[in-house]
Amino acid sequence: MGGNNEATTTVSHLPEEILSKVFASINDTRTRNSLSLVCRSFFRLERKTRTSLTLRGNARDLHLIPTSFTHVTHLDASLLSPWGHALFCSSFTATADPRLLALRLRDAFPRVTSLTVYARDPTTLQLLLLSPWPELRHDLPPVLAANPVAAASLRRLNLLTTSFTEGFKSHEIESITSLCPNLEHLLVACTFDPRYIGFVGDETLLMIPSNCPKLSLLHLVDTSSFSNRRDDEGFSGEDARISRTTLVALFSGLPLLEELVLDVCKNVSESSFALEVLSSKCPKLKVLKLGQFQGICLAIGSRLDGIALCQGLQSLSVNSCPDLDDMGLIEIARGCSRLVKFELQGCKLVTEKGLRTMTCLLRRTLIDVKVSCCVNLDTAATLRALEPIRDRIERLHVDCVWNGLRESDNLGRGFLNFDLNALDELCSSDVDGADFMDYFGGEDMSKRKRQRCRYGLEADDSFVQSNGNGYYGKSWDRLRYLSLWIRVGDLLTPLPVAGLEDCPNLEEIRIKVEGDCRGQPKPSESEFGLSILACYPQLSKMQLDFGDTKGYVLTAPSGQMDLSLWERFFLNGISSLSLNELHYWPPQDEDVNQRSLSLPAAGLLQECYTLRKLFIHGTAHEHFMFFFLKIPNLRDVQLREDYYPAPENDMSTEMRVGSCSRFEDALNRRRICD
Repeated sequence: MGGNNEATTTVSHLPEEILSKVFASINDTRTRNSLSLVCRSFFRLERKTRTSLTLRGNARDLHLIPTSFTHVTHLDASLLSPWGHALFCSSFTATADPRLLALRLRDAFPRVTSLTVYARDPTTLQLLLLSPWPELRHDLPPVLAANPVAAASLRRLNLLTTSFTEGFKSHEIESITSLCPNLEHLLVACTFDPRYIGFVGDETLLMIPSNCPKLSLLHLVDTSSFSNRRDDEGFSGEDARISRTTLVALFSGLPLLEELVLDVCKNVSESSFALEVLSSKCPKLKVLKLGQFQGICLAIGSRLDGIALCQGLQSLSVNSCPDLDDMGLIEIARGCSRLVKFELQGCKLVTEKGLRTMTCLLRRTLIDVKVSCCVNLDTAATLRALEPIRDRIERLHVDCVWNGLRESDNLGRGFLNFDLNALDELCSSDVDGADFMDYFGGEDMSKRKRQRCRYGLEADDSFVQSNGNGYYGKSWDRLRYLSLWIRVGDLLTPLPVAGLEDCPNLEEIRIKVEGDCRGQPKPSESEFGLSILACYPQLSKMQLDFGDTKGYVLTAPSGQMDLSLWERFFLNGISSLSLNELHYWPPQDEDVNQRSLSLPAAGLLQECYTLRKLFIHGTAHEHFMFFFLKIPNLRDVQLREDYYPAPENDMSTEMRVGSCSRFEDALNRRRICD
């Protein structure tokens, strides 16, 4: 009936309003680039709906800055070379006006509201903003005072900088908050240690809600937490000058609060009542992080108290709470039934039983878990406690504490020393705190022995294996991000045996190795164990952090290994992984202030033939960098000097501005097949 002359309807015939919605929902950069090449109409719509863009290349190539992305609001310029240096400081552009880049960027991206840069020199920010940039530590309050209209219009202020160790003084915080009364987000690094001048105490905390009552996000973080210190004791003997009355006034004065971080790193006692006030005065609270608070949940009898009354919480982080035990953890799970993310760090009284009961109670919501520095929770115990949410959890951090576990061990099914039938019956029904107390060793111990019931779980809870002994399936079906901490001298090889052998959808892993190589015996094995990660078929991104691994960068004493040999040990086997993106922090020698890529490390990294992005958080010799040109599809490479490097006039052969430009030119001259 319809002949060949009948017009064919295609997607391009859809109204532009509908096509704009379709294009706006596409996030993959390569897909968007392909769409823009179809026709002029698609090109125009793609550019109109693209809101984020990442720039690559050298800042001297002004003519290469694209001009068709005028609707971009989020611009990432952190990959511009020379990396981290003041732009236009290269000898190639000594005669160029440094303001040209700022003017060019302003004209090309007029709608930008979010800018990301990687800068080690305030000059970069001065050029981009065309105005003097204040030195945060000393100049910010005077700058705000000199510009009252701009200060009053500020809505978000992030001062969580690690560039100085003292943080902002109490009078500076009071001045900043008084000058910016309309702030909605405030993040400040400070010190709560009363031994220091300008510490944050009762007076400063009372001024914050008085000056900025519209705050919906408040982060007050002690600078000592930036060091990522792992203290075996986990608790400071010093008390913070923060009273319960002050906490009550702080919470009462911020009714719009949705996210609160109080990482004090000093003891805050008797906080249970104040946290109950928080639950009633801040009904919108969704995210809460507490550091070194005592009495956050007393768990006395069956009545919920303290933090357990914050029933709207979706994310909770508890750090170094000395009196938090299993019963407190269970009370939190009963009260905060909407938790999606939970972090537990440095709580010595929590055991496998308490954590397992908590995950059982939260099995319908909990998908992001971090357990660290808990002496009763080694790797195997933590993974066993998380069995009820194995098929649901998406992000996980555990410490690699093997306690004698070896790669050849067979864990089997006989580890649990408590009755899972009774536990699951408790978790699947409406019970009060007395039932949990009886189960965990309350007054009537015979009650626990009489609880023999069938599983009270719904049929769709696929993690339960109905084999009569409470054993759960071992597949982590939805796990996509895994973070690991391991001390120097331990191997990674027991990881699958501990319970992480089946992660079919794991995409990203972060491994942090910490400790002092000096004094460590030579490893008995030839490799650290990265090759065992090949059992994860979807693994494509890795963060390999040896930044807190210390050793001898030069000649080591007799019987010791220098850092180049340690890097060879750590990186052996990495070529067996099909990585697309790698962030690598080399180990360091603090005595000579050097964190540099060694020859064995450069040779092993060049064998990662699938890499497209490589970020080295340190420095390297120029000829080592040219090893990476042998990686066929490598596109993005960057040195991020996360320490204080040698000055420009130093005679060493570490990377400088000219070295970055030469390597980048060689990288860009290559032809990449895709």
